Amino acid sequence: MKILKFVVLSSCLLLAPLSFSDYSQQPQVAPFIDRMVEEHQFERAQVLEWLKVAENQQSIVKAMSRPAEKVKPWHEYRKIFVSELRIKRGVEFWQQHEETLERAYKEYGVDPAIIVSILGVETNYGRNTGSYRVIDALSTLAFDYYHSIEKRESRKKFFTIQLENLFLLAREQKKDPLSLTGSYAGAMGWGQFMPDSYRDYAVDFDGDNLADIWTNPTDAIGSVANYFNKKGGWKKDQPVATRVHIGEKLDTQGLNKMRRPKVTIAELIVRGYQPVQNFAEDSLAFPMKLTAKYADEYWLGFNNFYAIGRYNPRIKYAMAVYQLSLMIKEQRCETPEICS
Repeated sequence: MKILKFVVLSSCLLLAPLSFSDYSQQPQVAPFIDRMVEEHQFERAQVLEWLKVAENQQSIVKAMSRPAEKVKPWHEYRKIFVSELRIKRGVEFWQQHEETLERAYKEYGVDPAIIVSILGVETNYGRNTGSYRVIDALSTLAFDYYHSIEKRESRKKFFTIQLENLFLLAREQKKDPLSLTGSYAGAMGWGQFMPDSYRDYAVDFDGDNLADIWTNPTDAIGSVANYFNKKGGWKKDQPVATRVHIGEKLDTQGLNKMRRPKVTIAELIVRGYQPVQNFAEDSLAFPMKLTAKYADEYWLGFNNFYAIGRYNPRIKYAMAVYQLSLMIKEQRCETPEICS
């Protein structure tokens, strides 16, 4: 019995740092604290106080290890986002914010249906912006997330940069960083921007001198459009993707590689991909395969599909956004005078 108690106690002690991390006292966090003080002129005591309060969340590590894009086949993943309710709410959102969406289209060139769809996929039009404290998510992922040895340093660097930008954003917007909530990855607001993207791409689209994508759908619309325009490289009025028929001999080189397209339609046809629509032979695209319920689907993604992937670099994610946008547009246009 004494041996069993010792084993249980030892296990608890080993697990304790994972659940009750005091990040202000961890040696690996010291360079980050110095950076915030020396480069950004934060008060050391204030940074230490924030990091002392930040909590390790093992549920975040589990969620990061099993994202839906990885573990669900396409036909199951699609049902999560391309649903009748989400389509209906998308149409309603478009109706409520039609003038703002049209202005975003004129200023940034981004299809209103894509903007609406992004907000639908990311947060169900602002209904689910995330309940994790962002400081907890980013501290956990920056300093305690070692899911893969080969990805350790790149992940640590990315999330440390996000934590840095969280503190800078909070200061710029005069907010308490402990009060900000978001996803398990630290994304925030209607459009689920990471802190650096918030600072780089969020815009004040209603002229109230504050870029607020936490609660302001007008700013969220303008910010998503600005992101697609500047970071995504969205091309106005250009195609996104097309279904293809495949030949008996299929060259699968580059299949499902989410990269800016560099291969022409003419070459892809030679490789065995025949688009169901006609496109200029010098149009650039890349091939994709998705696992449907009864058979595989083959597609070509153009530059604007890649632009959606700049939001989240997963084929299934970008396709869900695209297909939801089509369904929203189709249902909205059932009223002829709207789309005439």
